[in-house]
Amino acid sequence: MTPRTFVLFFAGLLFGFGLAVSGMTDPARVIGFLDVTGAWDYSLALVIGGAVSTLGLGLLLIRRLANGAGWFGTRLPERDTAPVDGRLVAGALIFGVGWGIGGFCPGPALANLAALRTEALVFVPAMAGGMWLARKSCAVDRE
Repeated sequence: MTPRTFVLFFAGLLFGFGLAVSGMTDPARVIGFLDVTGAWDYSLALVIGGAVSTLGLGLLLIRRLANGAGWFGTRLPERDTAPVDGRLVAGALIFGVGWGIGGFCPGPALANLAALRTEALVFVPAMAGGMWLARKSCAVDRE
């Protein structure tokens, strides 16, 4: 196993473990978070806030200390200057509706797939199919 593969594997393992420890693999938490007019569960907002602040601080540090270079000779992505367009908004809406109906986003869905949870056994192949269709759609647009 190369060092890069090990780091990626460890990061994924850490991510999945964090999801499990925080209870974010439970679709009821996601649905509770989206139920802003009922019994709103704000715990997902805390997890998202922790993740975004950790990422932001990490990117700030690595951009300053490594002059934009990432680990293993990679370059960090530049800031995206593309405008918000209809495709982005439509994709975000579709993602949000699927997230709300299923109670899963990709990370917890994969964690639940590893646990052989029935909902994930249905959701993950459907999610993969949607990703495949989106990729095909983008390939047609580029031609």
